[in-house]
Amino acid sequence: MRGKNIRLLIILGALSLIGFSAAQIYWVRAAFNQEQDHFHRQVNAALNQVATEFYRYNNISSPSTSPIRQLAGNYYVVMVNSPIDANLLKNLLTKAFEKRDIITDFEYGIYNCDTECMVFDEFVSPAAMPTLGALDNLPYWNETNYYFGVYFPSKKSYLLNRMEIWMFTTLVLLVVFLFFGYALFVILKQKRLSEIQKDFISNMTHEFKTPISTIAVASEVLQQPKIVEEPERLLNYATIISKENKRLKGQVERVLQLASLENDALELDNTKVSVHSIIAEAVAQFSISHTQGKIGSIPNAKNDVIIADKHHFMNMVYNLIDNAIKYSNNSYNITIKTTNQNNQLILSIADEGIGISEADCKLIFDKFYRVSTGNLHNVKGFGIGLSYVNLMVKEFGGKIKVESKIGVGTTFIIRLKNAE
Repeated sequence: MRGKNIRLLIILGALSLIGFSAAQIYWVRAAFNQEQDHFHRQVNAALNQVATEFYRYNNISSPSTSPIRQLAGNYYVVMVNSPIDANLLKNLLTKAFEKRDIITDFEYGIYNCDTECMVFDEFVSPAAMPTLGALDNLPYWNETNYYFGVYFPSKKSYLLNRMEIWMFTTLVLLVVFLFFGYALFVILKQKRLSEIQKDFISNMTHEFKTPISTIAVASEVLQQPKIVEEPERLLNYATIISKENKRLKGQVERVLQLASLENDALELDNTKVSVHSIIAEAVAQFSISHTQGKIGSIPNAKNDVIIADKHHFMNMVYNLIDNAIKYSNNSYNITIKTTNQNNQLILSIADEGIGISEADCKLIFDKFYRVSTGNLHNVKGFGIGLSYVNLMVKEFGGKIKVESKIGVGTTFIIRLKNAE
């Protein structure tokens, strides 16, 4: 998928989700306000019924104004202008609320005009719910002598429970958000993998093209009839073909080895291996083939023996040294050091090259990933060397990490268990 199409998909998807979210918030708020108004009307009707029953019970006339005052969102007081019987009040409140389907916890209290204090309060839970939220003392109201108060501690949760359909649609919207985020993550990951694979194919084509071209030229020369009369020239071109053939074979083997390792098809011949001897051999070979810098070895480990496949461990060391040379400037300075710690061998390969950014360090062991210098991948390779090293270290039961700073250099640190 092209970058423009992905950006368009992200923009349209984000705008759609924002629109749906805004609409959902609006309708949920509207539904909650509607439920709250309905609750208020039902409570007022129920309390009016209770007040009327008290007026009839005490043979007094009803007031001309409403006897109910809402002092808070969940607290109501009712003026009755006569003494109040607690048992009668509880019975009347319970029946009035049940009649109007107000099935939620409430607390009621009775005010005594003689002592000027709340003389009785009780928590009622018709739904057998926990008593969390009940008040120790209901608030006073000083505008009348005879009143009772009703407090709903679970009003908000009660109203939300009555909005099940809206809670369900909100949950569905949340799932859509998560699905969109996951789909976006997969798309971007696939795009990145596609770019890396294209880069790998381009690099592989370039790496194969050079030796193939060299072999083709050398073959044309060898086809000349008079070449047999020049044995030195014949040997020179035959040597070129042999070297380029080995180079091609090595590149193909690296790709096949990585594929075999990922498919658990690679058979390892693990034996006791001397890390110092491997390092010495690698340093000697690189010193012959590369003369533009220095490779130093500091073998401080008293126990350098590990359990590993010698061939693949040698390839690991070669890959790390080769990587250090590639990402150094004109002259390289590489230090290979070993130490022991807690029955482990610690192998570090440090260079003073261009360094690797923090973002690249997180991806450097991914297959086909190659660190760019500037806007170009101007370092030859397939991007599988460090991925191969990482997989082999894991096969040997070890760990690898990279420490780097731009313009200072890079250090690869490998921890492997010593052989017993």
